[in-house]
Amino acid sequence: MGKPIPIPPITIRYKGVFDLDGLYAAVTSWAKNYEYQWHEVDYKHKVPVPAGAEQEMKWVLDKKVTDYISYNIGMSVHIWDLKEIYVEENGRKKRLSNARIQIMIKASLTPDWQGVFGKSKFAQKLGGWYESIFIKKDIESRYWDPLYYRVWNLHSVIKKYLDIQGQKHAYKGYLGED
Repeated sequence: MGKPIPIPPITIRYKGVFDLDGLYAAVTSWAKNYEYQWHEVDYKHKVPVPAGAEQEMKWVLDKKVTDYISYNIGMSVHIWDLKEIYVEENGRKKRLSNARIQIMIKASLTPDWQGVFGKSKFAQKLGGWYESIFIKKDIESRYWDPLYYRVWNLHSVIKKYLDIQGQKHAYKGYLGED
């Protein structure tokens, strides 16, 4: 397996009322829309104290782009002072969360995700040669750039959901999408 090429991490912090189930749905919907596999690899719920509960979640979104390139987006969600509240919306009670939340998004592009060039020293040298001569520019422009802007799109979706951003983001339309 090749050495992952990281995207700079992105952090979102928010304090206030939000729908945690809706946040799950927004992220999984985004993952499904862009053909990523979504996994919740870790979930911790700490015993509530008077200030509220604490939760930690780790989500992984994977996508095999080609037989050689894969994308990996890791999200760690940490919630403090979590209290469930009920609000009335259109005559119906709705359960929401009031808390502080921090979402860290870390992404990387992995060349040779199948480990084809990792089986022997000769294969590793051949893989390094292949990457440096033939596909270095493709990795940088054709695969790394779209992942970078896709991660910023996910960032925008989360911020829009938490209502801490305007309706547009800086890279909207960069990849030829709405």
